[in-house]
Formats: sequence, C-alpha cells, structure tokens
Amino acid sequence: MHAACSLGATGVNRNMVYGIVFYFLLMTALLAWLLLPPVRSAAIAHAQRWRLRSRAATLRAAAAVQTRARRTRAGAGMSMRGLMDWLGRWRVPLACALALLVLVPGLALGVRNWWRFDGYDHTATRAVDEHIAALLRGEELVAPPPLPPELFSTPEVEMARPLTRTASRQWELLEPEFRRRLLLVFRLLKEQHGYEAVLIEGYRSPQRQAELARLGPQVTQVGAYESYHQFGLAADVAFLRDGRIVISETDPWAMRGYEHTGTLARSVGLTWGGDWRSLRDWGHLELTRPDVLAAARVAASTRPVPAAPTTQSPPTRTP
Repeated sequence: MHAACSLGATGVNRNMVYGIVFYFLLMTALLAWLLLPPVRSAAIAHAQRWRLRSRAATLRAAAAVQTRARRTRAGAGMSMRGLMDWLGRWRVPLACALALLVLVPGLALGVRNWWRFDGYDHTATRAVDEHIAALLRGEELVAPPPLPPELFSTPEVEMARPLTRTASRQWELLEPEFRRRLLLVFRLLKEQHGYEAVLIEGYRSPQRQAELARLGPQVTQVGAYESYHQFGLAADVAFLRDGRIVISETDPWAMRGYEHTGTLARSVGLTWGGDWRSLRDWGHLELTRPDVLAAARVAASTRPVPAAPTTQSPPTRTP
C-alpha cells in the first residue's frame, strides 16, 4: 500500500514539473515578445512569410487546376475536330457500310417472306379436324347450281368486289381437292349456322389478276402468277339473303358469317383471308401449296403476261 501511494505521488510530482516548465517557457516567450523588439519583429516577419507561402501555394494549386481544365477542353476540341476530319475522309466507305447495314436485313426479310402474300405466311400448314377428315373421305359433294348473273352485277357487289360480274364461278375449274374442301365448308355453314354461301370468284386468269392489281392495293396486293386463284386453289365467297348477295363487311350478319367461314375453313385445312395481317380478305379461302407459287414465279420470270382475253381459260394443272 505504501508502494502504491509512493507511485501515485511520483506521477503527480512529474506532471507538476512538466506544467511548471511549460508555463516558464510560455512566459519567457511572451516577455520576449513584449520587451524585445527584435524578437517581436522576427516573429511577425516569420508569420507574414508563412502566410505568403500559404497563399502562393493556394494560388499555384488553383492555377494548376485551371491549366488542367484548359488542357482537357482543348484536348476534347482537338478530338472532336479529329473525329470530324476522319469522318470527312471516310464518308464514302462509311455511307456504303451504312447502306449495307440497312439493305441486308431488309433483303433477308424479303427473302424470308418470299412466300408471304397479303401479309399471311403461306408456308404454314393447316391441320384438318378428324371429324372433318372423315367427312372429306366419306362422300363426294356436288357443286350447287349457278345463280343468275344479274345477282353479281348489283352496285353493292361491284363496290365491294370490282369486276365481279366478269369473274369465273365455274366449280369445275377449281383444283379437285380444294373444291371438295370448299364444298364441305359451304355445307357446314348451311347445316350448323344457317348461312347459304355463294361462290363469288374461283379460278382467275393471270391477265385478270394483273387487271385487278392495276386497280390498287385496296383490291389486291399481288400480281399475276402470285395468287392461288391462278391455279384453282383459291376462291372468294359471300352469302345469299332474301334473294340478294350480301358481301358488305359493315353488315353484322355478314361478318358473323365470315367468322363462321374462317372457323370452318381452318377445320378443313384451308387458309382464311380474315387471318391475314395487312389486307384482311374476309371472304377469301385458299389451299396453301407454296411449291405451286414457286414454280409459277420461276416460269413467269421468263414470259410476259399476255393481254387479257375476252373469256378466261382453264388453269394448267400442277401435279
């Protein structure tokens, strides 16, 4: 215990000595400042020099920052000028490369859509409903008797389908398999929904196709040898109501009939124009066979389309 007290007393005495020494030095410096002018002058001069050095260092740092900023701006300007000069020297190759970047994807899409007409993919295949397939195998359907020609020359029909009065409605000119499926659609429309369907146009000659194409894209978007009509593989249909042909798409009754037609067409493996994305052709049905169009396109590239005859001739059958 006595040892601990001795150590504590020693620590207190040491701190007291340090305090006395510090106080002595402080008082000595203060007295020298007050009583000795040379010392005071030297201290003031030293303080001024330190302040000037600090200010100079601050100014140098600010100048260095400004210099770096100017160099950065100058470098950016030189880089931009260099870039513009480089673009100017290589403008022709760059323009060609940009054109290729734009044209090549477009060409690829065009080749990819080689079989696409009226916005629909003709390479798609349609599955046939099993019940419908049994009906197709079970019996040979008979075409309905022809209707009076004057039914197809009314203002309503001509407005909706230009040149319909001169269209071919001969069932025997349709491809046999397509004719069977189309007749089955007609029969099911009558039995299931009470609609009496009418053949507006079946086979269409290349000359007539070209004539319709000249009327504008609102009539057709394809030319000669680009439509299944030229091969008896397509038909346009409407409905008979109260002794008149109803073809208007603004008629709710007719639109319901077209919807039923599309549903039945899919079930027998036909393509319906109402499924197309661009020009929806509600009354159009076709049997998709891309190889037929491919062969026709190759053949058409070597021969012009002759002038339109007064009557349409039967199509050449493609196996």
